[in-house]
Amino acid sequence: VGPFLVAMGMSWHPEEFNCAHCHSSLVERGFVEEKDHVYCEICYEQFFAPTCARCSQKILGEVMNALKNTWHISCFVCVACQQPIRGNMFHLEDGQPYCEMDYYRLFGTNCHGCDFPIEAGDKFLEALGYTWHDTCFVCVVCSTNLEGQAFFSKKDKPLCKKHAHAVNV
Repeated sequence: VGPFLVAMGMSWHPEEFNCAHCHSSLVERGFVEEKDHVYCEICYEQFFAPTCARCSQKILGEVMNALKNTWHISCFVCVACQQPIRGNMFHLEDGQPYCEMDYYRLFGTNCHGCDFPIEAGDKFLEALGYTWHDTCFVCVVCSTNLEGQAFFSKKDKPLCKKHAHAVNV
């Protein structure tokens, strides 16, 4: 009977909606739910909020979990461009995070056949002093795949046995 408020899917008398630690009223201020209890933001920060691995400040908002640490979203950045990585894919080089674009720009290898990056998990091979996707190492005349096959080369271009003596390459 009387005034009430709804929080965490339950109804509360205003005088009973208090911080579980300091018992201050949460009726007129923000609160955080932690382990089925409610806390004022000050108590939450003091006892539960994780610490950012970069700036060492407590994280009260959205948290980024990466590299066995917690980070403010704005603190988890690419070491090359210093832009936040957020929820995007990142790569590690010497234990440091790089956004996908900087990683491939700095450390990537492009396939000599198609000129697209050879990405993690791609099958590749090295031949004629270049790196190739396994599906791109083909005869320049007939496109026969040469992976694991005997091949010839002319002007750094792979050729199958049939086209080893092709004139126009």
